[in-house]
Amino acid sequence: MQKKFPEGFYWGAATASYQVEGGIENCDWAAAARDGRVPPCGRACDHYHRFEADFDIAKSLGHTAHRFSIEWARIEPEEGKFNEVEIEHYRAVLQALHNRGIKPYVTLWHFTLPLWFSESGGFERKDAPVIFARYCAHVVDRLADLCGAFSTMNEPEVFASNGYLRGTWPPFLRFTLTDRVAITNSGRQYEAKSSRGLGPFWRYLRVNKQLAKAHNAAYQAIKRVAPVVDVSVVKHVIVFAHNGSWFNRIKAWVANYVWTYRHGNRVYRYCDSIGLNYYFYTQFGDTRSWKKTDMDWNFAPEHIYDALMMLARYNKPLFVSEGGIADEDDSDRAEYIKRQVAGTHRAIQSGADVRGHMYWSLLDNYEWALGFKKRFGLVAVNYETFERTVRPSAYVYKEICDQNAVLE
Repeated sequence: MQKKFPEGFYWGAATASYQVEGGIENCDWAAAARDGRVPPCGRACDHYHRFEADFDIAKSLGHTAHRFSIEWARIEPEEGKFNEVEIEHYRAVLQALHNRGIKPYVTLWHFTLPLWFSESGGFERKDAPVIFARYCAHVVDRLADLCGAFSTMNEPEVFASNGYLRGTWPPFLRFTLTDRVAITNSGRQYEAKSSRGLGPFWRYLRVNKQLAKAHNAAYQAIKRVAPVVDVSVVKHVIVFAHNGSWFNRIKAWVANYVWTYRHGNRVYRYCDSIGLNYYFYTQFGDTRSWKKTDMDWNFAPEHIYDALMMLARYNKPLFVSEGGIADEDDSDRAEYIKRQVAGTHRAIQSGADVRGHMYWSLLDNYEWALGFKKRFGLVAVNYETFERTVRPSAYVYKEICDQNAVLE
């Protein structure tokens, strides 16, 4: 018997502004690239000018939803001054999705900061929550007639840990004891350029609290201008498991609390729904030899089930806002997608209120401090000609979208 998803379940893919749009030079990442601290992004996929054609591809692949982000630096290039020309650009993006019958999901902030904000302290500023809430409310006020679902921020834990513990992302601060921990490669070639010490740890804790306050303030500000829109936060959940030993059980509990529940507990009361980004499964005491993705991550798509069940504790509607694989030759993506979708269906059967699934990513794109080397896209991008080529795995995902069912 075919395993069907609930009626109205939406399917699609996701992108993020800095990673695909191109031409953004007034943010902290562009400044870091000019200083040689991260790879340059340049024109990226030129999605800023090619979004209509890209959405045609998404439509042809059976997508009924699309998640994208607004570039804060475009909207507020100077503190308190909003660029209505750029607002109109994003209105055109939203209209293009509507014209194709694709439901938009907007993320208001996806990692990059306007230079004026980053150079004045970023989320370490005491008034950062107020500044962020003002920006979010302005954007939603101008776009709410074309979009009913807004996420305030993407993966706050990743932003804080890479910038203030690992030192691979702006502002490039590295906690000394991070050297003792085996971490995921988020740009190791840049670690030597980071500022090391014990101080970054305390700044990391402060930024984490500020990010939670910023989300909560933004939620309230958005509700004042658009009471009926759905407001969410996008959580990156790492599933920390154990091999059954008491010591590893404790390690997994602590790791899950610090990475997922600490921030979740601070913000869930100010969420109408919660988005899940899932990529990592790791088990303490594990002796298995894992198949790896091109990012050197464990090939464990089915464990999205565990991640969704971890978020289900908050009793909110959930959606898969990201989940995917770097796979340049497209040899493993179809299997990955099928197993990830099966894990999502299993979570629904176990009581998780999951409303939709968006693969990461629609297009190959700029993978932050790793540049353009990693290929996550359902659609391949030639970065010299900007030609798009639909990968075979995208048609496997299309079959899932069309059938609204697990593909065995």
